[in-house]
Amino acid sequence: MTRRPAGPHSRDGARRARPPALTPEAATSAKPPAPKPPAPALDPDLVLMGEFGRAHGLHGEVRLKSYTAEPLGIAGYGPLMTADGRALTLAEVRPAAGSAPDMLIARVHGVSGRTAAEALNRLAVYVPRARLGRTEEADEFFTTDLIGATAVDASGTIVATVVAVPNYGGGDLLELRPAAGGATALLPFTKAFVPVLDLQARRITVALPEDLFEAPGPKPADDPG
Repeated sequence: MTRRPAGPHSRDGARRARPPALTPEAATSAKPPAPKPPAPALDPDLVLMGEFGRAHGLHGEVRLKSYTAEPLGIAGYGPLMTADGRALTLAEVRPAAGSAPDMLIARVHGVSGRTAAEALNRLAVYVPRARLGRTEEADEFFTTDLIGATAVDASGTIVATVVAVPNYGGGDLLELRPAAGGATALLPFTKAFVPVLDLQARRITVALPEDLFEAPGPKPADDPG
């Protein structure tokens, strides 16, 4: 099962993946974790929650791509950590204009003015995995753990990298960037197309349609840039 940094999902409608969206009560009672030494971006104890994009306007607002099940729920997790150990707190978030439900406009405590907002561009933010609770089943994981995973075919040849896990209402999809270069394509996140997951090795086995990277498909969600 997958869990979005907000509650478990899964392949074929059950694989859980986005971090859970906290209830108002949980958000109020959640306590920031004790100070930790700087954590590397691939620290397995951190779960990717979002990524800042370009500055929005002149007053310190910035675009933010949210990876939580309920995009606005990213503001309910308390301080978000960067890979170099900084803590950032979201003061306000709202949906960005456009069709991508996971794209937000955010205001960060202590960030004012366009120059400071621009400094956040491409900065990923995380929360400690312990703050999200334990997964209950062996086949359960957070969808954000898929981002950056290497996709290989049945023979073990690297064919793509997972760059996002969008969901347009019909189930989770994997946005894949081909190893040979070129435009990304979307693959349904089902056992038929993704028969093997090895998240410890950050590697998945995929069964790609022959024309996946040639045929036009659904437009991937807007990127944070």
